[in-house]
Amino acid sequence: MKTNNNTFVVTGAAGFIGSHLAEKLVKKGNHVYGVDCLTDYYPPRLKKNNLSNLLRSNNFEFMEKNILELDLPEILGEVDAVFHQAAQAGVRASWGEEFNTYIDQNIRATQYLLEGIKNNSPQIPLIMASSSSVYGVPDNLPMREDMIQKPYSPYGVTKLAAENLALLYGNNFDLPVVALRYFTVYGPRQRPDMAFSRFLTWIHRGDTIDIYGDGTQSRDFTYVGDIVRANLRCLEKESFGKVFNVGGGQRATLNELLEIIEKITGKKINKDYQEFKSGDVPHTAADTSLLRSKTGWEPRISLRDGLKKHWDWICDSPEFREAID
Repeated sequence: MKTNNNTFVVTGAAGFIGSHLAEKLVKKGNHVYGVDCLTDYYPPRLKKNNLSNLLRSNNFEFMEKNILELDLPEILGEVDAVFHQAAQAGVRASWGEEFNTYIDQNIRATQYLLEGIKNNSPQIPLIMASSSSVYGVPDNLPMREDMIQKPYSPYGVTKLAAENLALLYGNNFDLPVVALRYFTVYGPRQRPDMAFSRFLTWIHRGDTIDIYGDGTQSRDFTYVGDIVRANLRCLEKESFGKVFNVGGGQRATLNELLEIIEKITGKKINKDYQEFKSGDVPHTAADTSLLRSKTGWEPRISLRDGLKKHWDWICDSPEFREAID
């Protein structure tokens, strides 16, 4: 399916990844309905800032609504595909009483979308965001899609439930669905609670960096632009009925990451090592061979280049920096 001159829904359109994806679709000449309920998980004004470019386009319509409140029969009759990026994010915040929010935003909202597609427009593809958190702490690296999933946090449990819902609707009702397991996404507009945004803001201020653990934990880092391209490639190649890892192939330890940041920023980093947090896994690494073979997707942005883009954006975004403690 071509990804130009069509109409799409992007849920979570005011978020980090959703806003980049919506912008890319609009630039390709598409009409985009952006859906976001602007939750207060982080300041809604930052999400509104993410929409600033999109709101200047006649090809973008913003709907400030919870997915569970959408009139799906009316909306789905006009669109060619749905990119489901909306979710309640955050591993550490998913424990305790907040878990109900994760159930609503990650599981019930996904089921509601799937029911809407099944009942109204079963030919419409759904490309949904999942997470490397579904793997938990694997016995081996890299992580492959056919590994047993053992989430290590309530957040991971809800993301696994959401992708399982998508696949079972696909299998039972022949819906064209794809779930993409993102690995540590970074870049401009990254949420203020995420590590890169906090690190780069603290460095800009000259503050000490809080590090949970000894810094030897590692991640497979993925630039947001590569995530956007993976979504589009899955639709273009009609690679439905599958789960794909999306990782940048840029695995590094936290200590190695901070060394790169020091070189990019020209600043010496002061570090404060603290106790490891519950729910955080020690290592991630994505096997992306399945996505590559099915769609031809390849990551394009190196960790150093992506960090430079992220740093430049932090330097140019005083309102964002002020939102970080």
